[in-house]
Amino acid sequence: MPTNFTVVRVGDGRKSSWEDGDDSNVLREEDETTPGDGNPKENSPFINNIDNEKGSLYDGTNMALFEEEMDSNPMVSSLLSKLANYTNLTQGVREHEEADEEEGARKKTVKSPQMGTFMGVYLPCMQNILGVILFLRMTWIVGTAGILEAFSIVAMCCCCTMLTAISMSAIATNGVVPAGGSYYMISRSLGPEFGGAVGLCFYLGTTFAGSMYILGTIEILLTYIAPNAAIFKAAEKEHEAAAMLNNMRVYGTCCLALMAIVVFVGVKYVNKLALVFLACVILSILAIYAGVVKTIFEPPEFPVCLLGNRTLQNHNFDKCLKTEIVNNMTVTTELWDLFCDSPHLNATCNEYFTSNNVTVIQGIPGLTSGAISENMWSSYGPSEMLVEKKMESLEVSDTSEDMYLPYVVNDIATFFTLLVGIYFPSVTGIMAGSNRSGDLKDAQRSIPIGTILAIATTTTIYLSCVVMFGACIEGVVLRDKFGDSVKGNLVIGTLSWPSPWVIVIGSFFSCCGAGLQSLTGAPRLLQAIARDGIVPFLEVFGHGKANGEPTWALLLTAGICETGILIASLDDVAPILSMFFLMCYLFVNLACALQTLLRTPNWRPRFKYYHWALSFLGMSLCLALMFISSWNYALVAMVIATCIYKYIEYRGAEKEWGDGIRGLSLNAARYALIRLEESPPHTKNWRPQVLVLLKLDSELQVKHPRLLSFTTQLKAGRGLTIVGSVLEGTYLIKETEAKQAEQNIKKTMSTEKTKGFCHVVVSSNLRDGVSHLIQSAGLGGMKHNTVLMHFTSEPLKNMLSVRETTAAHQALLVAKNVDNFPDQRLKEGTIDVWWVVHDGGMLMLLPFLLRQHKVWRKCKMRIFTVAQLDDNSIQMKKDLQMFLYHLRLDAEVEVVEMHSSDISAFTYEKTLVMEQRSQMLKQMQLSRTEREREIQSITDESRSSIRRKNRPVIQGSGTSNQAAQLEDESDREVQLSHDKDIVSHPAVNHSTDATPERVHMTWTKEKFISERTRNREPNANMPVRDIFNMKPNQSNVRRMHTAVKLNEVVVNKSQGAQLVLLNMPGPPKSCGGDENYMEFLEVLLEGLNRVLLVRGGGREVITIYS
Repeated sequence: MPTNFTVVRVGDGRKSSWEDGDDSNVLREEDETTPGDGNPKENSPFINNIDNEKGSLYDGTNMALFEEEMDSNPMVSSLLSKLANYTNLTQGVREHEEADEEEGARKKTVKSPQMGTFMGVYLPCMQNILGVILFLRMTWIVGTAGILEAFSIVAMCCCCTMLTAISMSAIATNGVVPAGGSYYMISRSLGPEFGGAVGLCFYLGTTFAGSMYILGTIEILLTYIAPNAAIFKAAEKEHEAAAMLNNMRVYGTCCLALMAIVVFVGVKYVNKLALVFLACVILSILAIYAGVVKTIFEPPEFPVCLLGNRTLQNHNFDKCLKTEIVNNMTVTTELWDLFCDSPHLNATCNEYFTSNNVTVIQGIPGLTSGAISENMWSSYGPSEMLVEKKMESLEVSDTSEDMYLPYVVNDIATFFTLLVGIYFPSVTGIMAGSNRSGDLKDAQRSIPIGTILAIATTTTIYLSCVVMFGACIEGVVLRDKFGDSVKGNLVIGTLSWPSPWVIVIGSFFSCCGAGLQSLTGAPRLLQAIARDGIVPFLEVFGHGKANGEPTWALLLTAGICETGILIASLDDVAPILSMFFLMCYLFVNLACALQTLLRTPNWRPRFKYYHWALSFLGMSLCLALMFISSWNYALVAMVIATCIYKYIEYRGAEKEWGDGIRGLSLNAARYALIRLEESPPHTKNWRPQVLVLLKLDSELQVKHPRLLSFTTQLKAGRGLTIVGSVLEGTYLIKETEAKQAEQNIKKTMSTEKTKGFCHVVVSSNLRDGVSHLIQSAGLGGMKHNTVLMHFTSEPLKNMLSVRETTAAHQALLVAKNVDNFPDQRLKEGTIDVWWVVHDGGMLMLLPFLLRQHKVWRKCKMRIFTVAQLDDNSIQMKKDLQMFLYHLRLDAEVEVVEMHSSDISAFTYEKTLVMEQRSQMLKQMQLSRTEREREIQSITDESRSSIRRKNRPVIQGSGTSNQAAQLEDESDREVQLSHDKDIVSHPAVNHSTDATPERVHMTWTKEKFISERTRNREPNANMPVRDIFNMKPNQSNVRRMHTAVKLNEVVVNKSQGAQLVLLNMPGPPKSCGGDENYMEFLEVLLEGLNRVLLVRGGGREVITIYS
């Protein structure tokens, strides 16, 4: 649908920018722009040239409303001329020619390309499509497959290229396509991985095409032009094939070296000779059509000698006679000598020769001879099968001598799929126009028209040749691949007018030109891939001579081309390059179909005659032709492409080209997320989707990176991992710090090999930030169900996570001393699970998941459960073992009995001190910072008391003492760090305007009363209790008693374990008991090194059912 634009001119008393603009400001696209990060950046006419605009300040008055944006966004009036005159610099050969002429001096300014559709696209495509297969193998394919099957082969291959051309036209007209052709289109449509893989396949195909053209050149030279130039000559007929292959190798290597030198010395000569080579092709084809017309009136004389129904090679005899009468005497001929042991009439001759007569038929009977009916059907056969005419003959039983006699035979076994693979290279070359996109005046118009017209023209030529060859040439001559039955003439040359040498010379120069074009294009394609930086080990091939000539790429291309020449058989090389070209065409169709189905906003091709169904049909046809031609070659080509893809994905540089694969991934992800949100996951599908809460230091570095490695061990690379952190402040101020923190976290994730997503939240306070993370992290069905954090001595941060995850019905994992968790493989040890409260099976599932990782694989699993006074310990153990058996878990089971005992004075005293200090803090209404410091002093005193009590109990364990020392040091470091944070962040105090007075912790009754009087609010309605006469809460005493006793049992049984998993007690219902709750946890974990507190999310996560 056309869009109408109206330009409204606003007068401001100044000269229009359109009037005083000059040609020097035409926006040009460079080869590549590299930003500061070293990654190549794609060029666009919409990228502002800030350097050129800095001097021109906006001084107008009519558009003053937008004057703030002038520094970054130019006015449309000044930009339109640049956008309309945007041209792509001519890349490739023309630049190299200018550099050669100036001898390394500064390059000339390249004029705008002026090539049109006919010269820029149509003729290059014609030259690349018509070539060696048409002249050397087309007649043999028609004779072997028959007219019908040959017609179907040609039609199928041409349909494949036509559908590919339609898809390519849509891609090529969807924006400006710089020089780079198919590689550029595929890589920018399917991404760097597919682009690199298919680009290298296309490069290999082009390189092997050079081998095929060189082999064709040498075959024409040694078979039809100068047969006596062969170096290796066979004394016997059975060795002729081997001798020919050796000659092909020697001459092919010499020809390759000569062509490589020509390409290295001057590409401009190759381009200047291109029209000459194209003229040879066109003249040869015109000679064929002229010869066909001539056969109607006067067929050419090319007699073929038959012995019985067998075709004879007539190199060594002139007359197709056994005997002849000379001077009234019957004498034998040269043919007699080939089949008999002497020239005498009574000589012993071959049985078949004696039994059958020789006949002469015309090799070119003419268009009206009726030969088309005889050549309609196929004539496949094995290797060394005799080429026979369908007529009666006397057969003999002994055929052992046939291979030594001058019969025309099949040099290879023939079948339909082989002919498809040999023929397909004759329809390649459709990318020639798109490869010259930088030289075209209007690429978006020329590429579709020129390419499709070229394919239509060549398809007509090929299909008409199939019919003409079948109608004009005798069947045995068609099946004679090398023209042995017509005195070694090129079969297609026998049909041409005025002389067979027109075809021979034309095909020779055509093959030479095509070989030079391949050796010119392939290195530049490799250079383009190397300069993109997507394949690291190919970067050396991006360099070359001072003028940009790809010297190193040319050397590699010549080396790969030599491998094809060493194969030495045109019929064996053709299927190889067919695979690579078919794979390239397959992905061109895939790119078009993908972009069409995804309906990406940028998909707006000017070529409208495309449809995703056509692209899908073309893709399917390419895939079918690959396996029809050669299934083993197809598999090898796919393996090569897959290996390149995975290598680029693993080691290649990261690129963002806005490719269709990313769009496909987004659509697939959206679809999967919608499906996941329909219903919650079943218990059998439950796995921990972890939100990791990280703490950052003052330099925004991860404080506990081992938490990420533990996440990797727990996940084993599967499931969802979200790594989050909170920065206190406002986002407008902390935006830069948030991005830096996110980069640091991603870097740490990469170091710890943690795969997941990173999310940094800036919030006014820690509570809101943690709450936002827990509530909003994830998307749809891909949300976390488990929170993992480090056990810290700061009660506020711990309680935030505990309460938020409990409210969200999510599981909580709290790791104590996570920095001591292992990251190397453990040779032995145990993972001890203390199952006190049933939490949905989390305690059972986590050790199983950990043991899937190599670090914990050799650790054994032990499960402890606690029996009360009224429980039957023996029955409990049996039940637990049976339960584990149903869960398919291997673990040792032990039941620990905890009998009721009196509450010790130590427990009572500790609880009393804890409540007294908590009450004092409430009455004094301390600031939050002071309150946290006082709670820390309570914690320190509690630890000291427990150690004094527990020292006689665990005195015999050296490990315990060491652990206690480590704990003391760790606590001191935490306290010092905490104090530093308080000093460096005085703004944390929100309750007072000024810094409060220091709180003295040595209390007297008088001091307490004075402080209470000074800080008490006037409207306080609670009476002051006498703290020194208070009694502890009995509930807190019981909780403290449980913590102390359970700690003693756990330390006694599991102090030497590599990891201890323990039920995390639930938080108090009211927030007033948070300090007491953290005190209970400290007492519970005292003396243990590696502990993972586990609190379930309120649902079953493991089941005994299948």
